[in-house]
Amino acid sequence: MNQEIHINFPNNISLAIKREDLIHLFVSGNKFRKLKYNLLQAKAENKETILTFGGAFSNHIAAVAYAGKEQGFKTIGIIRGDELFDKIEENPTLKFAQENGMLFEFVSREEYRNKNETSFLTFLKKKFGDFYLVPEGGTNELAVKGCEEILTEEDAVFNYVCCAVGTGGTISGLINSALPNQKILGFPALKGDFLNDEIRIFAKKDNWNLISDYHFGGYGKVNLELIEFINAFLEANKVPLDPIYTGKMVFGVIDLIGKNYFPANSKILLIHTGGLQGIEGMNIKLKQKKLPILKNND
Repeated sequence: MNQEIHINFPNNISLAIKREDLIHLFVSGNKFRKLKYNLLQAKAENKETILTFGGAFSNHIAAVAYAGKEQGFKTIGIIRGDELFDKIEENPTLKFAQENGMLFEFVSREEYRNKNETSFLTFLKKKFGDFYLVPEGGTNELAVKGCEEILTEEDAVFNYVCCAVGTGGTISGLINSALPNQKILGFPALKGDFLNDEIRIFAKKDNWNLISDYHFGGYGKVNLELIEFINAFLEANKVPLDPIYTGKMVFGVIDLIGKNYFPANSKILLIHTGGLQGIEGMNIKLKQKKLPILKNND
């Protein structure tokens, strides 16, 4: 569903947001898209267990736990940060995943860096037995295939399609399914130039560009300006935004419109990739820092 954003932009520019966050209550946005074909493949391979990786407030971890339970899989989450072992009850994301049957293995940040190493995966198979591996963030060829289904025929009217970028799977799917006249703009949620190479692994076209000026200091970093923007956007448009991904992207697009980045008469589509479950965890951090909290639809 595309929802028009009623802001009086200059140069006859129009803005709409694709409400992928409404696909599923717990497996929303790009997580639904990325898991769709991976879970079908796991069933085709007669796997009983899904194993994946993520951090303390990972949307991916929460989504895998719920989707796995819904589809009859056991789920295992390899969690970055061994200090979280006895803090599950204090963490809304981990508590939700555990309540939906996920078994955790907490590892140090140093160990976590080895998540793609054969030796580490061999160790995990010895410990947990056979499993279907879903990468951190869910990005692989099957995830990109799912994300290629985000754009539909009704989206042909848009010149620009914008999305947040984490591991590169969502934008790769958009790039591959975009029409020749459409430009895909990605807004990285973290610092670093490595994402270009990650996207080129899966992207089949050159109709894209990354805009790296709106990460607000890095992954998971927020400030008062971003919090106030997200709360004001919710009040004006009745659309909640998460502060890690979509909130930063929407802030960036509206800022660029004000700076005349887009040509006159541009029609811009924003992709809402979900992630709203992370608001509760972020608000815990904001309270600790004595900053205003993020509002939600509730």
